[in-house]
Amino acid sequence: MIHPVKNRPRVSALTVFVFALLSAPQIFAQETAAPVAQKTFLDRWVIDGGPTMFFIGAAVVAYIALSVYNSMNFTKAKYHPADLQMALMDHMVNCRVRSAIELAATHPSYLGRLVAYSFPNIDATQPETLGRDQVEDAMADFTNNEARKNLLWVNYISLCAQASPMLGLLGTVMGMVSAFGTLQTSGGADPSALAGDISVALLTTLWGLINAIPAIISFVYYKNKYNQLVAESVHAAEEMLNAAIATVNADTLYAKIPEGIAV
Repeated sequence: MIHPVKNRPRVSALTVFVFALLSAPQIFAQETAAPVAQKTFLDRWVIDGGPTMFFIGAAVVAYIALSVYNSMNFTKAKYHPADLQMALMDHMVNCRVRSAIELAATHPSYLGRLVAYSFPNIDATQPETLGRDQVEDAMADFTNNEARKNLLWVNYISLCAQASPMLGLLGTVMGMVSAFGTLQTSGGADPSALAGDISVALLTTLWGLINAIPAIISFVYYKNKYNQLVAESVHAAEEMLNAAIATVNADTLYAKIPEGIAV
């Protein structure tokens, strides 16, 4: 009777120790769960979008690369540089057509190649026009051939603009299909279970539009800029041709002006 009474406090202390030992991992797990649940900016806004984000990211990189390339390519120095334009005009005013063609052939600019391609069609046997029709036809042929090559990279920007929202829509559909699959398996609308699927649907749509909107604006901008540079180059070549025609027909022009009228 005396020994059981003495051992009862020892049994209680041992039970409390074992219970505390078994409960310790759960307590520590609850304390450390909150920091693990926190997500980085990259995880929250990009990685959670799912595998479709890889293709949208490729479209974003392609759009940036094409924009940089077109910005470097569509410049006045590469299309109608002022120094070349002045030198060619000087040759044409003095009717040095062959010298103008030789100078243009050595210059890689758009205007240089345009003059080298079209001015050999100048016909000295037609002093009144110098074969303007043939020269203008050659200019139109040159601009059409160059447009197919130079606008290729601009059209790729349009491709990025059209593909990005389609990829975003694909990710949205995949996320909604996964969300309905989660509803079917869980048997209830648990927000925590649907959060991942809904994030896929929304993030892909978001990034698809983020890339598509500036891509559309860039496509229109670079296309208009190219057309403007080409128009200025063609206009400069036409002015050179007009200057040569005016020089050739200077005597005839002055003969038609009544005496006493200033030109």
